[in-house]
Amino acid sequence: MNKVQILVIEDDVAVGNLITTTLEMENYQFRLAKTAKQGIMNVLSYNPDIMLLDLGLPDMDGLEVIKKVRSWSNIPIIVVSARSEDQDKVKALDLGADDYLTKPFSVDELLARLRVTIRRLNNSQTISVNESVYENGDLTINYAQGCVYENGHEIHLTPIEYKLLCVLAKNTDKVLTHNYIMQEVWGSVQGTETPSLRVFMATLRKKIEPDTSNPKYIQTHVGVGYRMLNQTEKKED
Repeated sequence: MNKVQILVIEDDVAVGNLITTTLEMENYQFRLAKTAKQGIMNVLSYNPDIMLLDLGLPDMDGLEVIKKVRSWSNIPIIVVSARSEDQDKVKALDLGADDYLTKPFSVDELLARLRVTIRRLNNSQTISVNESVYENGDLTINYAQGCVYENGHEIHLTPIEYKLLCVLAKNTDKVLTHNYIMQEVWGSVQGTETPSLRVFMATLRKKIEPDTSNPKYIQTHVGVGYRMLNQTEKKED
């Protein structure tokens, strides 16, 4: 039995059956809630490791669920919703969701998103043991020294590029919205800073990516933001 416990908040019977059957086949432990209220109560009493959340719930919008849960819990939240517009994804991620899966989805994609989230949970536990050094494939960040290395060679970054890289690294495998990154790096969110973010991200990629036409570290989510990909896990796979 997989020790990871998953809470599914989904009112659509067919989708709920698909998700729970998939989890059962993969030996995940899970519970199903069909309303926002039931879901929130389950987070409080059941203490799950991951939440799969529909946004179109009968008693409360899923965005409100994210907001409420984030006021007291850091549980990873994967949104599973029919809302496919970029602004919906950005809202959910800005409120604290960790990932966003659009309906209809394949079983393989659902399981892949779960594996990514579980890896991030495991990574956060590993990094806390040695917070001064971050390693991801051939990329190394020595936080104590403020130095970055790629394949053993030191890379000279500007202060902004270094802050960008650290924000992405500390959230490996998590999609970060433009607004979140700008808040963390510049301390504010203004539309005029979005072009600056793109420019700095481009220069950062040129310095750390062996092949900028096929980036292996920083993945772009068009209209949403960026994600630091976990290269260590890819090598193990």
